Amino acid sequence: QVQLVESGVGLVQPGGSLRLSCAASGIIFSINAMGWYRQASGKQREFVAGISNSGNTNYADYVKGRFTISRDNAKKTVYLQMNNLKYEDTAVYYCHIFVSAYWGQGTQVTVSS
Repeated sequence: QVQLVESGVGLVQPGGSLRLSCAASGIIFSINAMGWYRQASGKQREFVAGISNSGNTNYADYVKGRFTISRDNAKKTVYLQMNNLKYEDTAVYYCHIFVSAYWGQGTQVTVSS
């Protein structure tokens, strides 16, 4: 049974930082490309960042230079380091295994003063 469990829910002030984690189980983690998506209230889910099984990364323009995705294959975990957070980064963040139907349950990130 495949499971993706996110952690790192938080309330942070603008300009602050937060790190999200997504622990995977039930898969051969090292061969899968992974990604983070987000969905703000009343909006469609959108791509944030992705990382290939070899560690190549790509980012949406609106987070480039502020967010960093990484992975630890030994821990079967993918991370999203978010720096210089903005109000518009407020959303539920989801972990996803690319080219699959598997998603995490989502974790709320709120940027507010």
